[in-house]
Amino acid sequence: MHFNLKLLSILALIMVGYLPAKSQTSFSGLEHLFVTPKSYTAVFAAVPPELDGDIGDKAWKNVSWTDLFEDIEGDRRPKPAHRTRVKMLWDKTYLYVAAELEEPHIWGGLENHDDIIYYDNDFEVFIDPGNNTHDYFEIEVNALNTLLDLYLPKPYRNGGAVLMSWNAPGLVSKVKINGTLNNPADKDSSWTVEMAIPFKALSMGNHVKVPREGELWRVNFSRVQWDTEIKDGRYVKLKDRSGKVSPERNWVWSPQGVVNMHLPERWGYLKFTMTESPAGNSLMQLPEPEQIKKYLWLIYYRQKEYERENRGYALSLSSLGIDPTVKLKDKVFKLHMTATGNQFRATIRSEENKTISIDHDGHIR
Repeated sequence: MHFNLKLLSILALIMVGYLPAKSQTSFSGLEHLFVTPKSYTAVFAAVPPELDGDIGDKAWKNVSWTDLFEDIEGDRRPKPAHRTRVKMLWDKTYLYVAAELEEPHIWGGLENHDDIIYYDNDFEVFIDPGNNTHDYFEIEVNALNTLLDLYLPKPYRNGGAVLMSWNAPGLVSKVKINGTLNNPADKDSSWTVEMAIPFKALSMGNHVKVPREGELWRVNFSRVQWDTEIKDGRYVKLKDRSGKVSPERNWVWSPQGVVNMHLPERWGYLKFTMTESPAGNSLMQLPEPEQIKKYLWLIYYRQKEYERENRGYALSLSSLGIDPTVKLKDKVFKLHMTATGNQFRATIRSEENKTISIDHDGHIR
């Protein structure tokens, strides 16, 4: 699902959510950007799943489901009409994803690799192995098991150019239809997706990035759902009074807060563990670096607001209304920013002199 920079500029100003009371002034108007993302612990697969689209085999039996998908904007929109959920496993070669999409009318028409799959109802996977909002991957699949796979060096909002020529080498995708495809005469149950995504395909350069025990990646999953009606024995997308196709519905695992999947900092956390116990959809305690990153994102969003209003970035934190001293539990962190009119770099430094930074492209280092 793809969106342009202008759309994000408009939407990024209208988000609402939760933060500690002491931060309300600094975060006011941006709260939905800071709702804590969902988290999931993927256990190690001693025996890999059978890759046939049927997710009822032994490998998946004791693996926990994610929470049910919500609207992409979270609680601001109604709950999805149909249930969607995901399971994950991994081994030294693959990240395994199993998805169940309840659907009374299963249809699809796109048959060519790298068609714009979300023009059909689809299931989408987003993966940021580096947890830095750059160099991430998207995979889309419809009920015909037609795939779109792409790579982005950075988000669209930062001028990222999609690399459609990228293909995920070694990717295995299977779909099972629990019903009949493209048959409006009956009522269907669901369609299930099973993927084996090679870590080699998600690695840059010659080194294959295989997760380590406890490592955190950022992932999210999206389901694009179109409203349809039946005409002349076929599924047809609903149109409004002007004859324009009605907007799609976007249901996701970890809500983004806006109708845009390309905010990787809003994706959920995927933790890898070597244990074979069904840890699954546990609410993990985020490590300290992840907790303090929100102050860097606060600077980023405020700078983008400031730039839109003043045609250049603010040169100081005070111009953004941000206090340079941050307290988290019993620790004190210091924010620092260097900026010119057309670029900036902000860092947060702990008492132990450990630093994390963000720049005008939203690149976390």
